[in-house]
Amino acid sequence: MIYAVAVLLPWLALMLRGRMIQGLLCLILQITLIGWIPALIWAIVVINNDNEERRHREMMDAVRHRA
Repeated sequence: MIYAVAVLLPWLALMLRGRMIQGLLCLILQITLIGWIPALIWAIVVINNDNEERRHREMMDAVRHRA
């Protein structure tokens, strides 16, 4: 679902992830037609990184609790 938001409104996807300043900068970038593609790529990369970071934290918590 968040990827659909990232494709349509990249700035909103960043703000929903709690990255307000990046969302504002992305909105400024997105205002230009040429900036839409970089804004889209930026939002998807941030979402992927957040998901990987969350999975990594969950894995480390599981390893700590097991030991």
